[in-house]
Amino acid sequence: MFLEERQAKILEMLEKDGKVLVKELAEIFGVTEDSIRKDLSSLEFDGKLKRTYGGAVTIEEKLQMTEANRRRVSDVEAKRKIAAAAVKLISPQDLVFLDISTISIAVAEILAKSETNYKIITNMVDVLVMLARNPKINLYFVGGQINQSRDGFSDVLNIEFVSKFRPDISFIGVFGADIKKNSLSSRDTTTGIHKAKMIELSKSSYITATSNKIGREGTFCFCSLDKVDGIITDAELSKDLTAAAKKLDVKIISAA
Repeated sequence: MFLEERQAKILEMLEKDGKVLVKELAEIFGVTEDSIRKDLSSLEFDGKLKRTYGGAVTIEEKLQMTEANRRRVSDVEAKRKIAAAAVKLISPQDLVFLDISTISIAVAEILAKSETNYKIITNMVDVLVMLARNPKINLYFVGGQINQSRDGFSDVLNIEFVSKFRPDISFIGVFGADIKKNSLSSRDTTTGIHKAKMIELSKSSYITATSNKIGREGTFCFCSLDKVDGIITDAELSKDLTAAAKKLDVKIISAA
């Protein structure tokens, strides 16, 4: 096997398992451990992996981007239904905030084809690109330091700028919405803090979430559910969840 072939195979194994070990690779390819270490050094120099003691792992940034791309192609039909329900809540004169969320992309797809003079503010790159094509949309983009997924901005500079706005309505994506625990959660603190800030600033706010996120919890609880006006989801919720939401004065909008 040529050197280039071996290194390509190493990257395939790394993509699949997230890590590789020098000793195992040496046995698989029938070469010395020193040869494998040289392979890993070369691949690290090219920015394709990160070496660790006894092996190598994928670069975290690449993992973030892979996950972001996976989310874009999952539950597409459900997200389109949620987006359509969300657009029905928008009045032409509203200033609308679209959060970093694949459902926001679906909302933008609808708005991009509209003849209405919408006012949109967003921190998501895909939404910016999509809506910038429509000259009727008054578009504000909130920048700063781009996140690892390369899909948007939610750092301190971003929050400072966006704090000057008072959206009429915001659509916020979440990792999890636990109705019984009155909790909204994200997978990291930075995006969570930004989402909480937008809920605070907005005159009304709605969580946009596919039904598989209802009852799920992320690592960071950024806001209580009763701070928002409602949840827009793609399926009818159970009676106990609907009752729990009603006690919190949170409206459940089913796009089923």
